[in-house]
Amino acid sequence: MTAPLHEETTAKTAVAEPAPGKTETSIEGRSLGRIAWERLKRDKVALVGGAIVLLLILVAIFAPALTALTGQSPNERHENLIDPLFSTPKGAFGGMSGEHLLGVEPVSGRDILARILYGARVSILVGFLSAFVAVVFGTILGTLTGYFGGWLDAVISRVMDMLLAFPQLLFIISLISVMPNNMFGLTGTGVRLLVMIVVIGFFGWPYIGRIVRGQVLSLREREYIEAARSLGAGRGYIIGKELLPNLVAPITVYTTLMIPTNILTEAALSFLGVGVKPPTASWGSMLSDAVTYYESDPMYMIIPGVAIFITVLAFNLFGDGVRDALDPKGTR
Repeated sequence: MTAPLHEETTAKTAVAEPAPGKTETSIEGRSLGRIAWERLKRDKVALVGGAIVLLLILVAIFAPALTALTGQSPNERHENLIDPLFSTPKGAFGGMSGEHLLGVEPVSGRDILARILYGARVSILVGFLSAFVAVVFGTILGTLTGYFGGWLDAVISRVMDMLLAFPQLLFIISLISVMPNNMFGLTGTGVRLLVMIVVIGFFGWPYIGRIVRGQVLSLREREYIEAARSLGAGRGYIIGKELLPNLVAPITVYTTLMIPTNILTEAALSFLGVGVKPPTASWGSMLSDAVTYYESDPMYMIIPGVAIFITVLAFNLFGDGVRDALDPKGTR
């Protein structure tokens, strides 16, 4: 009886031992963030979009230094480079030269490259800060409605429906037209930037609020939430320690897709004349000014249009990659 048992134990031991000359390998655990990053690294298109987004952020931050390297200023006029008869830049392609790499503006002769670099600051600032406002409001209210339900859910959900049906652009236009020129220590363009950030973010929170609400409705019935309740965990602990960490992925995905929408909204407002005040550079205001000269100087319209197109496309490509990395089940 003992011999078979002894032989079986020996055989099991032999299988467990590593082969001669080979070291035993250990299994390394990976966090969810690392797994998502490894998926994202395999998406080359998303990485290109992310690299362009990072470049745009750096351009917005270091715009003064970059314009200093080119020796140009966004508001410096070069009227000697403008044809006095047609008010268009002298030379081909909108006055492009070694000194003015992207040419100059009609009438004023301001350097287009410098204004594009400074215009990136306005677009990135409005895009990111308004998205931050929307995420804060949407996450808080969406979590409360999804977790507590009842009358609170009914009231906030109806508020979401009303805001989603409200004409955002018309409201911002009417609000900016009656806002004072000085407010909270800000003047002119500062006031308009503040209004755009707050209003765009305020009208954007219902979108992310609905997403968060739906996720919380699903998560609050999970086993680990019930286990936390049975152990005596309070509502604050469950929301802060159990629910919010599981909402990071959908919030991150929607934020990356919200920023380009906010950038387009800012460009539309500046195009309509209710964005930043002149002479502050903005891609939307440059497009608005270019409407008059699109036949005689098409480059003045093409360059800011391409800047907006590349920015929005890069954010969308990066957002799609982040979504696929965080939610592989939804990969196309």
